[in-house]
Amino acid sequence: MNQTIKRLARSACWLPALLLPFFLGAAGAHAAAEVELGISEYADTTRAHLKLPGEPPAGVRLSSSTADHADFKELQGPFSSGPEVTEACLSCHNKAGHQFMKGIHWTWEYKHPVTGQTLGKKHLVNNFCTNARGNEGMCAQCHAGYGWKDENFDFTDQSKIDCLVCHDATGSYYRTPNSEGNAACSSMFEDKPPIEWARVAQGVALPNRANCGTCHFYGGGGDGVKHGDMDSSLKYPDKALDVHMDAQGLDFSCTECHQGEGHQWSGSRYNMEAKDSEGTGKPGQRRQVATCESCHGDTPHPGNNLQAIKLNGHTDRVACQTCHIPTFARGGVATKTDWDWRTAGKLKDGEGFKLKEYTQSNGEHRATYKSIKGDFKYGENLQPTYAWFDGVMNYTTIDTRFDPAAGPVEINGFKGAYNDPGSRIWPFKKMHTTQPYDKGNNTLVYMHLWGNDQDAFWGNYDFGRAIKVGMETSSLPYSGEYGFVETVSYWPITHMVAPKTAALSCAECHAEEGRLSGLNGFYMPGRDSFGWLDILGYMAVIGALLVALGHGVVRIVMCKKRVTEHCKEKE
Repeated sequence: MNQTIKRLARSACWLPALLLPFFLGAAGAHAAAEVELGISEYADTTRAHLKLPGEPPAGVRLSSSTADHADFKELQGPFSSGPEVTEACLSCHNKAGHQFMKGIHWTWEYKHPVTGQTLGKKHLVNNFCTNARGNEGMCAQCHAGYGWKDENFDFTDQSKIDCLVCHDATGSYYRTPNSEGNAACSSMFEDKPPIEWARVAQGVALPNRANCGTCHFYGGGGDGVKHGDMDSSLKYPDKALDVHMDAQGLDFSCTECHQGEGHQWSGSRYNMEAKDSEGTGKPGQRRQVATCESCHGDTPHPGNNLQAIKLNGHTDRVACQTCHIPTFARGGVATKTDWDWRTAGKLKDGEGFKLKEYTQSNGEHRATYKSIKGDFKYGENLQPTYAWFDGVMNYTTIDTRFDPAAGPVEINGFKGAYNDPGSRIWPFKKMHTTQPYDKGNNTLVYMHLWGNDQDAFWGNYDFGRAIKVGMETSSLPYSGEYGFVETVSYWPITHMVAPKTAALSCAECHAEEGRLSGLNGFYMPGRDSFGWLDILGYMAVIGALLVALGHGVVRIVMCKKRVTEHCKEKE
């Protein structure tokens, strides 16, 4: 009897999904193993934004500017370096340097106003390449400045600002590492065409997706590695991949949403707006946030019908991205989902190598093993992980102590709950890694990865030496004993917004095994059931409908027989 009740209750859960329309009127295959000797790490990244044969012209945003930079005498050259171009830029844009040097793209540092933590690439440990600190010679390719090799970099020197990495519209500008790596990394310096500095300086424009994507598409060491919702497929996406960035449609640049003033841009994963209750503000778009609501408002679904009312009723508890980004990494480029540093250091004939065993949807082969990093796993068209999120991330920093036996260490943990009015259900990419840690102090570690010396891991493959030097360089304690610990990080999914016709249907969440089945502590219609109570409720609804229908039928029949007073009066 009890089993029958449970089956009826589960069946009844589908009734709303069945009745609602009445009232409202796929992954990467594995390729044969491909072995590539040597280390060409990031070689593709340095060419990421270059215009390739067959590509459409680089998109240049229209502006109200009345100046043609090609005619400026200050930009005629000759120039022999980037800093020389910067000095020419700042001779006219004399406030830009002061503005830019206050931002995170220059400082790589952020003080969180809620947690008080000091964040930014200058300090944090991640679960990809682990740390930029101490490896600036390599990692600072994605710093918007010239020459950051070590702690001696002068952050007050405006001539070190790289204007071109954000404003080049020729597609011919590129960056290389700021210092030499191990001899095996020499491929990153080879076969580079000379930069025509005057041509590039004269061909500047407002930033386009390729400019931003030079770094943001390639975070974590390769195309689409880190975020999952940002990769090279967004250079020229179609509408199915992203309705806002559709190259043949709205063709939004990144700064269309990440607006700002004075070289300070809105939107940061360090301090997110999980729930924007202000909406579009007055007048029009607000420039200090990069939320869906700042353009679409908090009642984005038009109309006064039941469907619009119900959908708008979700916006205070469910982030727009949860419904409108059904999957990520769906542009043909795979994202990494698992990284195991323990296997790093294997050699073939005394030389490091890559093993390419994954072919992503666009046909490109991806490395599943690298001597300098270990083993990887990838995924495409992935369903996000869903969680209540209040916008505040708490990071495991280099001095955070943890219990390695307590389960995976959260690189960036967060809170959120159903009963918290500031929380909403958000989609995330969840990254899993097994990486080195200080076994004696139970902390994460800085590793010395890059350098033309005997201690750099990307050359000697010695974890002990690389960790020792990495910690000593930053004047941090190290017990001398390392181990490996599991870590996870969470990456909010906000790009690759699908057309509204591809948004999640009600039944994809409101179901017993739906997308939100892992969220507990609250009642969700269609997912949760209370046995006899649910059955009685549905019976009451169905009974009311039958009574109304029966009443209508009786009135029609009686009218035809001219029995009721109502019908007689009409005669």
